[in-house]
Amino acid sequence: MKRLSIILAAMLLSSQAYARDTISIVGSSTVFPFATTVAEKFGQRTEFKSPVIESTGSGGGIKMFCKGVGTNTPDITNSSRAIKKTELELCAKGGVTPIERLLGYDGITFSQSNAAETVALTKEEIYKAVAYNVWNGTEFVVNPYKKWSDINPSLPNKDIDIMIPPTTSGTRDAFVELVMHNVCRKVYKLDKKVAKKECTAVRTDEHVVQMGENDNLLIEKLQADDDRFAVFGFSFLDMNRDKVKAVAIDGVKPEFETIADGSYGISRPLYYYIKKEHIGIIPGIEAFDSMFKKMSHAEGPLADQGLIPVQ
Repeated sequence: MKRLSIILAAMLLSSQAYARDTISIVGSSTVFPFATTVAEKFGQRTEFKSPVIESTGSGGGIKMFCKGVGTNTPDITNSSRAIKKTELELCAKGGVTPIERLLGYDGITFSQSNAAETVALTKEEIYKAVAYNVWNGTEFVVNPYKKWSDINPSLPNKDIDIMIPPTTSGTRDAFVELVMHNVCRKVYKLDKKVAKKECTAVRTDEHVVQMGENDNLLIEKLQADDDRFAVFGFSFLDMNRDKVKAVAIDGVKPEFETIADGSYGISRPLYYYIKKEHIGIIPGIEAFDSMFKKMSHAEGPLADQGLIPVQ
């Protein structure tokens, strides 16, 4: 029955081939500017139309992508993390075969306004500022920290005020894993399962605010308040250096070199996924894939936008 439904979906897609002649792309807000640059060049340099791209967040995009086969579903999804096992199962259920492409690498920054007092933080200090429950050495307790100086007397005597991505964001997933889980496992030496269970939730009070997928809004809010911090990708920081700056974490600032050599400890790979069942049906998918790969090379234009190319 499952095989029959997949065949019927493919037949329906073929019959709808002329219902859509433009590539549909969804997914990561971090990958969005790279995909947009490629889409613009693609429309200018090929016989195909520029793809339509929607910034939905990595998780939201993958969910839409895996929903099924047909012209009412996306052809490509961008992601700032690898697709999860549960998402692969969702794709299989929808008759979708994702083809994975490693685009490059990006660092996750903890950024502030250029006008703000420059501070340096550790992963542990960021964990203590963000986590819903914190480890006090013997047990987890509800986060008691209100000011940065409560965490470390050498830090500013100012209220903790942090903007983080939504739960649909791959940046949020990577931040949780590379900062919160990392601290619980490497600093506090907690079991992996305990770290995942207890060190994932972020506080829900006024000290941490969950934002949407509009990274430009983060820049505006940082400029309006020197005491605020925000979590977003290095590529976006690189495009806005005239407005914002990144905090050094564990003594290392995010730069092309430190992300590429691994010395900056909060970095992650970026991907895009192609729906195999749509190749040859929706015009231009293979050509777009080829252009995306060429433009992401070390000498390509995406490196100028902050993408760390695959070596």
